[in-house]
Amino acid sequence: MTQYLVAIHHPDDYDPAVAEDDAMDRDIDVLNDEMVAAGVRVFVGGLQSASRAKSVRVQPSGKISVTDGPYLETKEHIGGFWVLEAADMEEALAWGRKAAVACRAPVEVRPFH
Repeated sequence: MTQYLVAIHHPDDYDPAVAEDDAMDRDIDVLNDEMVAAGVRVFVGGLQSASRAKSVRVQPSGKISVTDGPYLETKEHIGGFWVLEAADMEEALAWGRKAAVACRAPVEVRPFH
């Protein structure tokens, strides 16, 4: 079985206190329970705001620099993710579709090496 990242994308101004309600929390809980019952969930995690990120880079001189903020400057960031074990991409995409509905957000599904 291959492991897949199912990543939820949020806009940079995403505020869970405003965007998330009890219905969404229940939908995500139901999805998590379904993943556990199916034996596909390896790990799940929600991330704090991208503004809380630190980026670590190696400079041409070999020196390491640490800066505030996410590595990429984009209008969206990963807000949370699952690591799933699925038979193939089709199965992983089926879970990704359910995640998009439960989280009310775009989802990226990508296999690990």
